[in-house]
Amino acid sequence: MTDVWQVELHSHTNWSKDCVVTFETIIRRCQKLGVDRIAITDHNTADGALAMRKIAPELVIVGEEIMTTQGELLGYFLQETIPAMLSPDETIRRLRDQGAVISVSHPFDRLRKGAWQEPDLLRIIDKVDAIEVFNARCIFPADNHKAAAFARQRQLVGTIGSDAHSRVEYGRALARMQPFEGAADFLASLREADFIERYSSVLVHLHSKTAKWSKKLGLRPRLWEGG
Repeated sequence: MTDVWQVELHSHTNWSKDCVVTFETIIRRCQKLGVDRIAITDHNTADGALAMRKIAPELVIVGEEIMTTQGELLGYFLQETIPAMLSPDETIRRLRDQGAVISVSHPFDRLRKGAWQEPDLLRIIDKVDAIEVFNARCIFPADNHKAAAFARQRQLVGTIGSDAHSRVEYGRALARMQPFEGAADFLASLREADFIERYSSVLVHLHSKTAKWSKKLGLRPRLWEGG
């Protein structure tokens, strides 16, 4: 066991509507890049993460990126899917019932559908564990800087993520963490984590759009895994 793990905290698989990357491809990328743990946070479902954990139980943290009525939340160490479009309070309650760790996805990304209005975020900030302070897909660095400043001012734990939707994105943003077991240990390790922050090209957003259309048109997804 290594003294420090490299952990990917925000990633998608072909269970997300805008991603076609297979479990096998992700596992190979993690092996190549030295990623010790990866949180699979597909949009509005934990089913993909649960399925991938059966293939790679030592690698996968079961997560979900959940669209609430006011913005997106990230849940870690889930047991089952939380449905989309519940209120933030109800989503958080259901996550707590599962013993999950909760972070706020890309809160101030001006181009993101799942971003938060600051008054809405302030209403729930004391009920979550962390806030995403760096997202590799943010086109405007100022949006990440705003999230980091928000976290510092309120002494919040930070998370970061590649938000990977294509093969080349996995491992762009990593947390270097002490080894952990379970949600409470994970959160304690996260408080002491160091971050590796690298932006992805703006062109990765084309992968997401292409993936979404390839699924609608029934095209072969491996053509669009990226990289």
